[in-house]
Amino acid sequence: MAIVLYALTALLYCALAYHGWATRHAGLAASTAGGPAGGPGIGGQPGSMVLVPGPTPGGSAEGQPAWWHVLMVAVLASHGMLLHETIFPADRMVFGFAFALSAMLWLGVGIYWIESFFFSLAGLGLVVIPVAMLASLMPLAFPGAQILGYAARPLFKLHFIIANVAYGLFTLAAFHAFLMLLVERRLHGFNRGHGVHVPGGAMAAGAPQQVGWLGRWLDLLPPLLTLEKLLFRLIAAGFVLLTLTIASGLLFSEELFGRVFRFDHKTVFAVVSWVMFAGILAGRRFYGWRGRVALRWVIASFCILLLAYVGSRFVIEVILHRL
Repeated sequence: MAIVLYALTALLYCALAYHGWATRHAGLAASTAGGPAGGPGIGGQPGSMVLVPGPTPGGSAEGQPAWWHVLMVAVLASHGMLLHETIFPADRMVFGFAFALSAMLWLGVGIYWIESFFFSLAGLGLVVIPVAMLASLMPLAFPGAQILGYAARPLFKLHFIIANVAYGLFTLAAFHAFLMLLVERRLHGFNRGHGVHVPGGAMAAGAPQQVGWLGRWLDLLPPLLTLEKLLFRLIAAGFVLLTLTIASGLLFSEELFGRVFRFDHKTVFAVVSWVMFAGILAGRRFYGWRGRVALRWVIASFCILLLAYVGSRFVIEVILHRL
């Protein structure tokens, strides 16, 4: 059963990735060849010579056909069943860094799909979907370890679910931040190259532009302000769930080990990442943090959070070969 789900999940992700790349490549090629200057530019900003196809009437914000949404539901169901079958086989639980990555990307794809009803996020999908496909196959190479004893306890299951949803939100937030850094770098590079200063990083109308494959990919993203709004919504939701994760972890630690705080790498990295995300939200709220500094802090905080479980398990399972 698991092998069938592995194959089906990979096939569905491949179909989505192929559709995304083929559709966007054809649309951008047609608009670049025949469209006038002054259409939507980088990240939807005005003034660029590249036109990005808009949403189709009656469709989602991304203008995807109905069968695309059916395919998304199918891949999410297949990937979810795969996770359940491989993490909870029979009466035991198996987990490891590869399963954690697979679950994170599965939730990230689900959140991306929900966002696609409200915003045009084709450029984000071209990254998230192929990465999710690779993550779904990783448990084949890294089968993890069997967890006994406490896996069936209700408090542990609650802690496990909340933690993985928080990971999923922060994973998508990290993708957002990475793409926003690329967009900002391209905007600032263009403005420096042409001696043009435009408030907010927008392109100068009618200015010449060299558009490569990276530029065309970034043109699929919505405006930076929209991405920024989405980014901090994801961080705020993830922060609430991370808080609940740490709280439930402390309760579970007291129930299982007799003490609230266990001074280990997982707890330390989780608390450090919580403090960093709290600082980002506070800086945004009280000091208006934005731009490259905020984005770099988001990525750094996500990397610290990864070390809390995924990174440490990778070292134990792959480098030290200890299960």
